[in-house]
Amino acid sequence: MPSFDIVSRTELAEVDNAVQGASREIATRYDFKGAKCSFERTDETLTLKADDSYKLEQMQELLRGHMARRKVEISALDFGKPEAASGNSLRQVVTVKQGIGREVAQQIVKEIKAAKMKVQAAIQGDELRISGKKRDDLQKTIDLIKGLKIEQPLQYLNFRD
Repeated sequence: MPSFDIVSRTELAEVDNAVQGASREIATRYDFKGAKCSFERTDETLTLKADDSYKLEQMQELLRGHMARRKVEISALDFGKPEAASGNSLRQVVTVKQGIGREVAQQIVKEIKAAKMKVQAAIQGDELRISGKKRDDLQKTIDLIKGLKIEQPLQYLNFRD
C-alpha cells in the first residue's frame, strides 16, 4: 500500500551558519559599534540580546536575511516577545520549530477527512503517515495539504509504493 510521511524538520547546522553570519555582520556594522548585541543558540532556541528596540529590530532583520540565504524557512522561527533584561537592554527568545505539533496534525487529519480523500492519516509522534490504495490519491492529498494555511514548513518524505 503506497504511503508517505509528513514531517517538519529544520537543519540546525544551517541555523548555526546563519547565526554566525549575522554575528559577523553585527561586528562589522557601523551602527552596532560599541553596542553589546549578541546571538546565542542553545538546542532549539536562539536568544537575541540588544541595547535598545531599534537594534533588536535590526538584529531580527539580519537573522531573517541570513536564514533566507541559508535556505532555512523563516516560518520555522517563532519570535517571542521582547523582554527587559539587565542594564536597560532587551532580550528576545526565538524558538526553532521542530516536528508537527498535535494541534497542527489534528487540523491536517480533519481537512483530509473533510475533503473525503480515499487515504488514511495516522499521527505518529511529531509526524504524520498518510497511506492509500492509489498513488494519485496520495499526490492529491499532498496538493490539498500544500493549499492549507499552515504556518510551519512541511516536508513530504518516504513516498513509497
